[in-house]
Amino acid sequence: MLLSRRKTKRTMMKIISMFSVVRGYNIPVVIAAQYLSAIYIFAPHKRALSVVFDSGLFLIVLASSLAIASGYIINNFYDSNKDLINRPSKSMLDRLVSQKTKLQVYFTLNFVVALLAIFISWRAVIFFSSYIFLIWFYSHKLKKYAIIGNLTAALLAVIPFFAILLYYKNFYPQIVAHASFLGILIVMREIIKDLENLQGDLANGYQTIPVKYGEATARKVLIGLCLFTVLPLYTLIEVFDVGYMDLYFYGAALFLIGFAVLVMRAVTKSDYLKLHVILKFLIVTGVFSIVLINPKVLENGRNLLPF
Repeated sequence: MLLSRRKTKRTMMKIISMFSVVRGYNIPVVIAAQYLSAIYIFAPHKRALSVVFDSGLFLIVLASSLAIASGYIINNFYDSNKDLINRPSKSMLDRLVSQKTKLQVYFTLNFVVALLAIFISWRAVIFFSSYIFLIWFYSHKLKKYAIIGNLTAALLAVIPFFAILLYYKNFYPQIVAHASFLGILIVMREIIKDLENLQGDLANGYQTIPVKYGEATARKVLIGLCLFTVLPLYTLIEVFDVGYMDLYFYGAALFLIGFAVLVMRAVTKSDYLKLHVILKFLIVTGVFSIVLINPKVLENGRNLLPF
């Protein structure tokens, strides 16, 4: 009986460990973001329920989620030594699952993604195969280098939404503004993560912006990116009709002003962690604020063109 309890406990800990490795808490947010963007941005001419129950979209979202999960695994695999320094507690939890098991799950997830892509189209096979390769190349090589690593990370975060864009074949100028704002926030988050992980990156030979150019330069880049968000924010608020979502963009502008002030004062790792939380809050809030573009969708089950 005691042995059975211990075995059950070990199994549960390994499940929790794998959940931590694939960052299971992020996947539902990605799924919500894809469905909401499909309903309110990429296919505003379709009924909301028809989008939700679209089998093709379901396969794309499922394949994207599994590809992202596999990406977290391979990223964890290559960053294991760095994480021992930067995130010792999380690293110890992640190490409850062996590197061999992580690779087995990684290849299994990629196989399932390829299988799902076959049911979508041959274009989807090429798309997701390229996406999986780029994630691996980023984790193995690109993330170690300044600027290109940050830009690639932002690109990888946005690519799943391009899968939906290609699926519906509907392109609006507003999409560029939305993608630009999200991309800038993600690049900023990656630089903040580099500042948080400075010790581990330095010890493992990563040439990130803080390592190569110094913390002061990294903070200046962050402030510059804050200023650069003015362009997509102005476009989304004043040029395009985004319904009530402009309330989110006004709030985001205020948050970014406060963010820039905090960046100038940031010194310790805990300071950078707070900045990281602010950016995560902006990104997640932005996902669920998409419903403000046209709230009547949930009322009458039909999308009206909001643009």
